[in-house]
Amino acid sequence: MVEAGISQYKLLLEDYSQWLGSLLRNPETAKTQEQMKKFAELQKVLRAGGRKGGRKEEKKVGVSTEWVQFKDVMLSADALGEAEVLFEAIEELKNKIDKLERAKNSIIDLERYGLGKELLFIAFIRDGVPEKIVFKPKKGFGVPEKFEFEADFSVAEQTS
Repeated sequence: MVEAGISQYKLLLEDYSQWLGSLLRNPETAKTQEQMKKFAELQKVLRAGGRKGGRKEEKKVGVSTEWVQFKDVMLSADALGEAEVLFEAIEELKNKIDKLERAKNSIIDLERYGLGKELLFIAFIRDGVPEKIVFKPKKGFGVPEKFEFEADFSVAEQTS
């Protein structure tokens, strides 16, 4: 599951990177030198600032586009807004890939230390990344070979 997630996120990251690259190279998008400076500032703010502070930091720097609040979502209709969303998505994908790579390495290390493959486990997965794993040996888990269901069924008699 972890390797499949890594592959999926890497493909998505590649697609988003190409999309952003074509957006930045588009002559209509980059009409003015000032627009290109805004793109560069936006990229710098998003990479340096991370997700902590988010939009507030960007607005302080004067990089963020005009966003309009509509109920629980923010809306924008310009190229800088599109670039901002793509930069944020790319950073988020990179973080997820990094977390999955670390989880994968931890699982590989557990196998190397002799944990074995004869265990049942329960995993707590947050946003597609396993964070906690509980191991139980198959013998002591008490899983019956055959599922049995017992129930009593009764019907009340109706009189007319």
